[in-house]
Amino acid sequence: MTQLDPAPTYEVYALRYATQPDRVAREAYFRCEIPEAPAPQDYFVWAIRGDGRTIVVDTGFSASSAQKRGRALLCHPVEALARIGIDASAVRDVVLTHAHYDHAGNLASFPEARFHVQDKEMQYCTGRLMRHDILRRTFDVADVIALVRLLYEGRLLCHDGDVTLAPGVTLHLVGGHTQGQQVVRVATRRGPIVLASDGAHFWANLRDRNPFPILVDLGATLEAFALIERLAASPEHIIPGHDPAVLTRFPKWRSETDIVALHEEPL
Repeated sequence: MTQLDPAPTYEVYALRYATQPDRVAREAYFRCEIPEAPAPQDYFVWAIRGDGRTIVVDTGFSASSAQKRGRALLCHPVEALARIGIDASAVRDVVLTHAHYDHAGNLASFPEARFHVQDKEMQYCTGRLMRHDILRRTFDVADVIALVRLLYEGRLLCHDGDVTLAPGVTLHLVGGHTQGQQVVRVATRRGPIVLASDGAHFWANLRDRNPFPILVDLGATLEAFALIERLAASPEHIIPGHDPAVLTRFPKWRSETDIVALHEEPL
């Protein structure tokens, strides 16, 4: 009998590029008993490296977006990637978990990449629901136009549900926050982790079944929580998209205060 090669395992990094220290609980939880309690929010991009591959997950926002929306930009996401030795201009695969402004900006910084999104996300951000200000305000129209241009250039891969991006790296449609929200499951030496992105902004959203209030479908958001839990090896293998605790729960990468190694055991 031929013995199958073991699935590759990857290094996975969370890289903080911006923060919003003045956010409050009513902006973080659907059900909120103390609306003005502090609920600071961090902004991350993620990098997956191993088996001869480098995959970037989400691309952050620009300095102009930070200024317009009142966010504290700590560094450009491309600069953050460079700190761990990743040259954005050479990256071949970028996963966009969804098309909100803080996850799908800076696309021109990845000139050699193919971008992976869900069909439903493109339908959502270019469809009739964008007539409603409360839904479209979390998108940047320039980013959406850039996605359409990539589609016409043949560099935007639209997926219909779950897909294997590489051995040990899979994408999973969850919806809820947006119609095409997806999460990324990655094989690591400590087991499969799930980059939940905005499938779960904070660990408390997931633990308390109390979603982030920006969403398109409450029921789908709650169902997404259950799917994320099934995909991950344990709760410690779920990485929320905006929780500042990520930086204290995992080991720092070298001397970088804003980069942690998610493939390492939690502290």
